[in-house]
Amino acid sequence: MSKKPDPERLEELEMRLKQAKGEVKEDDTSDAAYNQASFAWQMVIELTVGLLIGFGIGYGLDALFGTKPIFMVLFIMLGFAAGMKVMLSTAAQMQKKAEDAQNAQPPAEEEGNGRG
Repeated sequence: MSKKPDPERLEELEMRLKQAKGEVKEDDTSDAAYNQASFAWQMVIELTVGLLIGFGIGYGLDALFGTKPIFMVLFIMLGFAAGMKVMLSTAAQMQKKAEDAQNAQPPAEEEGNGRG
């Protein structure tokens, strides 16, 4: 058995220690971009589903009562309002998550040392 330490294992250990101490952050830029894209798609889908559900209910009621555009227009507007409400709550949730992540980070040390 050799007494010399393996330099690759030592570098890996140092990197893991720095990450544990918070000195080095893991590469989370692609993760953040994926997260924002998924939130954007979620908001688009929520709005679209609200419109489609409103259209379906309105069309069904118009077919049932024989009044073609009245209920369809009314429920499309209601579906749009419901989709917007859900979409805005998702945006607020995303904003809160971003603020929590920002507050969880330790404050950066100031560059100046007070002299000068």
